[in-house]
Order: sequence, then structure tokens, then C-alpha cells
Amino acid sequence: MAAESAAVEFRIDRRSGVATYLQIVQQTKQALRLGVLEPGDRLPTAREVVEATAINPNTVLKAYRELEREGLVEARRGLGTFVRRTLGGAPDETAADAPLRTELADWARRARAAGLERDDVGALFTAVLDSTYGTNSTNSMNGTDSAGRSHEGDQER
Repeated sequence: MAAESAAVEFRIDRRSGVATYLQIVQQTKQALRLGVLEPGDRLPTAREVVEATAINPNTVLKAYRELEREGLVEARRGLGTFVRRTLGGAPDETAADAPLRTELADWARRARAAGLERDDVGALFTAVLDSTYGTNSTNSMNGTDSAGRSHEGDQER
């Protein structure tokens, strides 16, 4: 009996400036944080991701190797790639971040009602995070790391 893949779909934005493999890594981590992926879940096979996104299979494998290096997933020969651990926990009504989640959801609805597009909201939120935490995540959005090194060679064309 074959293991079912977890309900995660990767969305690749070729215009984002972020290397394709990093988009897969980031989206997997987000799914782990939100509880969409849990230990024991199988990630989609490289073939499934390639069919859904039309990217190079080596790009998917590179992303999965990075996740494995970070200890988040493990490859099982002949079976697939499985989640080893989560990042945070699935949000629920008793979680400590539930009030913040509610406020953020309200804010997102107001931003949408005000006519902001998803990308506008993302950029605004990133700018606020950068000013609050003193980081520069816009570098990761434009394909460079914190040292200014380009990831352009890693990006799918």
C-alpha cells in the first residue's frame, strides 16, 4: 500500500526573484509552522511536483535535500520523503498566538477591503517585520542572501 502525499501544493512565482528551490523550502516550512504538514506525512514526489509546477526535477530534489539537511524531513529509499518534525504547532483556539492570529486575520480582511492586492499586503507586512525585527528580508525576496550573494544561478529559467 502506497503512502498518501500530504495535502501541500507548491506554487512557484518565477517573477519573485527567489530561487525556485528556496520557494519550495519556504513553502514547506510554512506548512510545518501552520500544522498543514505533520511528522509522518509524505511530501509529494519530485515527479508530482514537476507535473504540477513544470520545474526541473533536480530543483525539487535540491529543495528536499536542504530540508533534510535541516532535519525537517527524511528520505526513505523507495518510499518517498517524510516529515520528521514540525516548526511550531498547528494553531488552535487554546494556542498562545490565537489572539494575534485573530487580529491579523481581521487586519488582512481590512487590507483586502481597502483594495490592497495580496502582493501589496505581503510587501507591507515584510516592511513592518523588517522594521520591527531589524532584518532585511527584502534581500531574500530579490534573490540575494544576507551577505548580498546572488541565488540567481539556482533559479529556474
